Amino acid sequence: MKNKGFMAVGAVVGAAIVYSIVTFFGPGTRIDPSVELRPDDLKLVALGKKVYDANCASCHGRSFEGQENWRERDANGLLPAPPHDETGHTWHHPDAVLFALTKYGPSVMAGSDYKSTMPGFDDVLSDEEILASLSYVKSRWPKEIRKRHDEINRSVREQ
Repeated sequence: MKNKGFMAVGAVVGAAIVYSIVTFFGPGTRIDPSVELRPDDLKLVALGKKVYDANCASCHGRSFEGQENWRERDANGLLPAPPHDETGHTWHHPDAVLFALTKYGPSVMAGSDYKSTMPGFDDVLSDEEILASLSYVKSRWPKEIRKRHDEINRSVREQ
């Protein structure tokens, strides 16, 4: 029963996140609701590992541990790279939001006033490579976290 409560809360939070982003940023926000991570697609996940290792691991860590003190802004006012494992907040975001943040970067998604060292990868990686890297990340999450993330996605898609 406790797990169902967490999943319900996660679904509501996920739906609220997408609603907030689309409402706040308006119709110009390039979030494709049809994006769906495929952590069980072994070929895609293998490609994703290569893409992640080459483009993401230097900041987010080879083991998805992120940078130290990732919740606290540094001297330049920037937040360090968060972990992508179950201790971080990545899994709290629906697939479409994760894809858009990776493709366009937080500054494009949240406005130019948002300060981040994370670039957008739209000129670096193909959509398939972005999908692959995110699918790889999700494939490494514990089963319970993957279930919660799936519930967030289901809730958003039912909106």
